[in-house]
Formats: sequence, structure tokens, C-alpha cells
Amino acid sequence: MVPPLITLEEHYFSTAIGSALDDKHVEQFKAIPGLEDKLKDLGDLRLSYMDKGKVSLQVISHGPGTLTPQQCHDANDQLATAVQKHKTRFAGFAVLPMSDPEAAASELERTVTTHGFVGALIDCHVNGRYYDGAEYEVFWRKAEGLDVPIYIHPTWPSEDMAPRYTGNFTDGASRSLSASGWGWHNEVALHTLRLFASGIFDKCPKLKVIIGHFGEMIPFMLDRITKLSVRWGDQQRKWKTVWDENIWITTSGVWSLDPMRCILGNTRIEHILYSVDYPFEKNENGLKWMEELEETPDFTPIPMQGRGEDGNDTSSASGALDITSKGDEYDDEYHLAQVRLTSQRALKTLHRQTDDA
Repeated sequence: MVPPLITLEEHYFSTAIGSALDDKHVEQFKAIPGLEDKLKDLGDLRLSYMDKGKVSLQVISHGPGTLTPQQCHDANDQLATAVQKHKTRFAGFAVLPMSDPEAAASELERTVTTHGFVGALIDCHVNGRYYDGAEYEVFWRKAEGLDVPIYIHPTWPSEDMAPRYTGNFTDGASRSLSASGWGWHNEVALHTLRLFASGIFDKCPKLKVIIGHFGEMIPFMLDRITKLSVRWGDQQRKWKTVWDENIWITTSGVWSLDPMRCILGNTRIEHILYSVDYPFEKNENGLKWMEELEETPDFTPIPMQGRGEDGNDTSSASGALDITSKGDEYDDEYHLAQVRLTSQRALKTLHRQTDDA
């Protein structure tokens, strides 16, 4: 039986920032019926869809992610209000002004220490600019110091990037290739590898990075990356060490068992997390996938446990990702959004009560 679940790549759009939407997002809103209403809701509508997918806790993040410092501040404050109102159902990932590394570091610290946010979700580039430059070291050091994960999320290609996805095919094919059909995943994977090549994981050995969509294609190429990355510099911590210790991957929006077969062979169980990508994906589809995983002979036995009926923490794992409130806002209970998938051990969502519970 599938347990109550915790999801990490779940989005909203702040009503506090006005009409900060580009044409691509407006087009996306029109293409998916009801999408805008679902994104803007931080109350009953969202909770009802969570219940349909047996989601007990959403870690909510803003989409889109390219905002000014003031817009980030306002959006984060709005999310904090919703989290406080629904503190046993919602947690927050901050949106950050990544065009300004100093401001991004400052806003990350504010949201973690003031609002109890559990990390941040950031676009994989700002107008084609990645975050492996020396100017971003202050940001990565801040994330490491606060001991919170940074979720690197896909975004649309910049003007300079767009031509590589055009060719002798339809505009629709071009849009898809540049986005969810390929380009989004390619860009997050490339960015992750660039961070490694830049040496940031040597400078910040305890840094925690999350990437979605079953690892954005990296697991399939993991052996080749491990072999060839020795040419990328004199990093003290090699790629496989970084993969095992610093990077977590989620299932977001990929409802097939085939990637799981690959990932179970080369990725630590504690670093595989469940996510949906709501409202761009349906919580119900995620639940159906979890049920299929449970019932498929290839993955048997998988005794599943979530936020258990008795609330007890039944396992602790080396490398578990601690998605715990960093402030004093949660007086009821804390959550470890660490979902472990394995063909031999349990799928677990760890939960523990506070001392006062």
C-alpha cells in the first residue's frame, strides 16, 4: 500500500508580483486548462489535489523563477504566509534573484532564518548565464553554510540559445525540443556538470543539489561521465563521489519504470526522491506510478511506508536529505522529505515528531 507522500518540485505563481509573466508562460497557461488557477491557489484547491494523489506535504516553489529582488521578496513572503497557515501540509523553497549572486545569497538566508524555508528552487540559467562563475561562489557557500538544498530547475532557452532548437521542422517541434521535449533536461544536466568542472564541490564539499526528472539524463550516462571527467581539471572530489554525496534526484513528471531500473543500479537509494511537478503534472498520475512500482515483480518486494499511522520514524539513512524547517515556525511536527526507492529495501518517507508532540 502506497504511503502518504511528500513531494518536492511543486509550483505556484505569486499574486503579489503582478503580471511578471513572459510570453512563453502566458502561452503555457492557455495551453493547459485550469493551470493558472491551480498555480495561484495556496489553499483549498491545492489541498484537494494533494489529497487525490495521497500527498501529505508539498514543498512549494515559485514558477517562473526569473524575478527581481523585490519580486522574490514579495513572492517568498506570500508563500511564507500560506506555509504558516497550512504548516503540516506545506513547506517552502525560496525563489531567488539569481542574476545577482549577492542578493540571491541574502534572500536565501532571509527566507531560511525568518520563514523557516527548507531551501530554494532556481532556474538553471539566467538569460543563458550559468552559476559556475567565481561571482556565484558567495551563493553556493551560503547554501552550504545554511545546510539547505538548492533545486536546479529547467527554464526556457535564452534568445541566444533558441536557434539551436530550430530547423527543418515545425514551430511546435522547435518549442518542444527547446523545453520539456529535450532542452530543459539537457540544460540542467549540463549546468550540473559545469558546477562540478568549476570545482565548486571542492570549495563547498557539503553542498546539496537536487535535480529533477530522474536526474535529467545523467544516470544513463553516469559511467561515461565518471570515466571522462578526470580530464576536466584537478578536482579533489571526483565525479562519482559528488554524485553519491552531493546530488539528489527526483522522479518529477516521469511516469515510467524504465528509468528506475537504470537508476537503481548506479544511484544511492537515499538520494532518490519522489516528486510530481504539480500542477504541470497530476498528483493522481504520480500515485498511479507509485502503485505500479509497488505491484511490478521487477521491484518486489517493496514494502512501502510513509508518514506512518503511528507517526514513528522507523529508519535513518546515511545521506538522507533533511527537508526540515530551519526556524521555529513549525511547532507541530517536522518533516524529513527523504523518499527512498529500492527493489530490496523499503520505500520510506521519514517523519519524526518534535519533542513537544
